Amino acid sequence: MKPIAEQIWDMKYRLHGQDGTPLDLTVDDTRNRVAKALAEAEAPDMRAHWTARFREAMEGFRFLPAGRILAGAGTGRDVTLFNCFVMGEIPDTMEGIFENLKEAALTMQQGGGIGYDFSTLRPKGAPVMGVGADASGPLSFMDVWDAMCRTIMSAGSRRGAMMATMRCDHPDIEAFIEAKQEPGRLTMFNLSVLATDPFMEAVKRDGDWDLVFGGKVYKTLKARALWDRIMAATYAYAEPGVIFIDRINRRNNLYYAEEIHATNPCGEQPLPPYGACLLGSVNLAALVKEPFTGDAHIDEAELSDLVYAAVRAMDNVVDISRFPLPEQRHEAQAKRRIGLGVTGLADALIMCRSRYGSDASLALISKWMKALSRAAYLASVELAKEKGPFPLFVADAYLAGETVSSLDKDVREAIAEHGIRNALVTSIAPTGTISLFAGNVSSGIEPVFAYAYTRKVLMPDGTRREEKVRDYALDRYRETFGTEAALPDYFVTAQELTPAEHIAVQAAVQEHIDSSISKTINVPAEISFDDFKSIYMDAYEKGLKGCTTYRPSEVRGSVLSVDEAPAETKPAEAKEPEQPALPLNAPAPDRYERDGVVYMSKPLERETVLPGFTYKLQWPESDHAIYITINDIAQEGRRRPFEIFINSKNMEHYAWTVALTRMISAVFRRGGDVTFVVEELKAVFDPRGGSWMKGRYVPSLLAAIGEVIEQHMIDTGFIAAKDGKPVTEALRAVAGDPPPHDASAVTSLKGCPRCGERGMIKQEGCETCTSCGYSKCG
Repeated sequence: MKPIAEQIWDMKYRLHGQDGTPLDLTVDDTRNRVAKALAEAEAPDMRAHWTARFREAMEGFRFLPAGRILAGAGTGRDVTLFNCFVMGEIPDTMEGIFENLKEAALTMQQGGGIGYDFSTLRPKGAPVMGVGADASGPLSFMDVWDAMCRTIMSAGSRRGAMMATMRCDHPDIEAFIEAKQEPGRLTMFNLSVLATDPFMEAVKRDGDWDLVFGGKVYKTLKARALWDRIMAATYAYAEPGVIFIDRINRRNNLYYAEEIHATNPCGEQPLPPYGACLLGSVNLAALVKEPFTGDAHIDEAELSDLVYAAVRAMDNVVDISRFPLPEQRHEAQAKRRIGLGVTGLADALIMCRSRYGSDASLALISKWMKALSRAAYLASVELAKEKGPFPLFVADAYLAGETVSSLDKDVREAIAEHGIRNALVTSIAPTGTISLFAGNVSSGIEPVFAYAYTRKVLMPDGTRREEKVRDYALDRYRETFGTEAALPDYFVTAQELTPAEHIAVQAAVQEHIDSSISKTINVPAEISFDDFKSIYMDAYEKGLKGCTTYRPSEVRGSVLSVDEAPAETKPAEAKEPEQPALPLNAPAPDRYERDGVVYMSKPLERETVLPGFTYKLQWPESDHAIYITINDIAQEGRRRPFEIFINSKNMEHYAWTVALTRMISAVFRRGGDVTFVVEELKAVFDPRGGSWMKGRYVPSLLAAIGEVIEQHMIDTGFIAAKDGKPVTEALRAVAGDPPPHDASAVTSLKGCPRCGERGMIKQEGCETCTSCGYSKCG
């Protein structure tokens, strides 16, 4: 096993005792533990048989249960084996809202990510009957959820991400679209707009669109204007995503028993209230026979046999898993939906000498995915013969479903005769970590991001060393043809693909998936706004259930930059951008510029007299006001913050305010882009709870101070107000302003919040650090 795979296993999936002593001594021990746990749902006299069968399926990393299963099965710990949940519908009452908040906290405490639809809450400014007040709107309560998630994180690490959705006709949809443009706000959420078919048709014809709640029209605007606003935010900030919700409900096998309004955090599982997300993946790269030859292929008989074991194993998870809430258990057992998918698709294509996105690759993808889907449905039918169909199975209604109707005739006949054990069986989930565990196979259905990069690996003695991590298919190719062999043209990376090729692959897979797909369409920074918008319309026309893109921008930074080198000569590597070269023994410059940001090697000089402002902050939990003084200097024709002083009569705050003022002032005096100070302060949460200020929930006193600094920067012209002059091509296009002349894009890799290395890449809706393995779905 490669060091990187061993590190992932030890860090994520290996069972340790309370004192940290490893209880799984080998990866085979982990497989045995998981297989034995999954077989506990079988009849006692068959448990040994199925333990062996499940263990065999996992050998060679052919079947990869989701990380929750690998980490939790057979441990005896009070954790759920389900990755994510969509929570119950939020009632439009204070009692109902906070009951749902409690349920979310309990779910995240056990490790589950959650999805919520906030469309049920009345818009901001709507009257609240009986109390003589106006509603604060769904976004204010999303702030509360965000703070809750941070509180759960305080136990030591992030337990789960969150997805928030809102209908395209909700009166607060415009505020929802722009919510994450405010630094530090809703950082624990992914956001997606629920786009209906009538809305998409109105966009095409540029028709009027009503924003409605409770039967009342609050506003009418052009559908295309709202669509452009969604696209502008996504172009600049990579959020919100778009979910084609009517298509999801129309193609849902359970259309007759449920209505879906939300998805799990990464979007591959549209789920009803209290729906649970159970995931596993077949590693296609491990199944390729005679790789890199004209006879390269996947043995469909082996695939079918593997899928049968995987479906049975995942069905057993429904019975052995713990659930945070009884409603989640009831929902899971009534429908028994599972999400079996694939990983290693791009590597399997390479090993079959097929370029990702080409016509030949689409034919292979359709062949493989149809074989997997057919095998999964037939496996579930076999389970129904033995254990009975899922409780809500209604033969006529189920068989009339749009997706089931497209299955082969013999599969439909088998379902009609015996029923089916699992209402839905397939999904394409993010597989970033388990793909590394499997030897760095390509992740899910994503193309390969880079064929090699450097990662810091933690060694047993506690030291770290750098290791070159190579893609699985590249390693196999080098083993076959030698290290000097030129790479053929079917070795392509994400940077070399067009958006149309991304969509073509996703569409080919979606045709055979009954749930949905987690995939990110990476696009170049220089793509025009009109071309960018066309991606989403193309996704709708091609039958996708949702669309997520990532464009490196001036606002967000880039996650796509790798060394520009031909694939034939060397693999692409992600590197730290170099500082300007200096002569030997030369003193460091006082300032230099990199990626459009000015960096200072020594502090700015202080003038005797500085202009500034003093602000009064009354924190509800403090008896005394806090006074914040910010002084500026003039530099290159504009004011910039130079120092800060925080004072209060409340001596409880003395020590930390002194430390804070010194640290922030030191940052200000180093120059460069200091706006991150605001973002960091506003992201701080207080485990004891924040406070409501001016109708908004502020998660901590430090966050309130961050807002004061931000407003000062806006008032003095150091940064633009969020509602002021647009700062990106997309926002200019919506506002009608001309584009800037020769605007340059940021090209460096984004820095990792854990290790600081510039190694963050975006795939499958998640940001992952190639250096330390940090992952964030949100």
